[in-house]
Amino acid sequence: MPIYAGVGSRETPDQILKLMRDIAVVLAQRGWVLRSGLAGGADQAFHLGATIANGRQENYIPWKGFNGANAQAIVAPDLPNWKDALRISRQFHPAWGRCSEGAKKPHGRNLYQIVGKDLNLPVDCVVCWTKNGQEIGGTAQAMRIAKHLEIPIFNLFFDDHIDKLNEFILQMN
Repeated sequence: MPIYAGVGSRETPDQILKLMRDIAVVLAQRGWVLRSGLAGGADQAFHLGATIANGRQENYIPWKGFNGANAQAIVAPDLPNWKDALRISRQFHPAWGRCSEGAKKPHGRNLYQIVGKDLNLPVDCVVCWTKNGQEIGGTAQAMRIAKHLEIPIFNLFFDDHIDKLNEFILQMN
């Protein structure tokens, strides 16, 4: 069963949010599992699309009640391997030492979005949007981890990544 991480900026433009929702619907209909974090913007668009299509989801949140998450969301710091997740996340963040404990939680949660709750089942790809296509914000942490694991990243900021994502999906199914 293919798995993808649907993540991105809270500032994702409306037309891209609609595209993300539509992508999530199509992937859910094809049996893909969404991993996301229920943050505003991109994460919510993917979540909505997967929900519309009754798709499987693994939503990792940094603390209980994050963004109004329901009981089905996985509270990352409650997982038994949370300390391992933070140790691994530290390796990928350029300024980990300057992050507050509150800021470390979303970055640690991002690791689970890429490698799963047991830290050993990576996604097949990452679908995201970042401003100017750059590795910035919280999405950058997920992108750095994915790059390290040689997981394809389709950043919808770039028009050609939509075609590349379509080709990738067709190859996977």
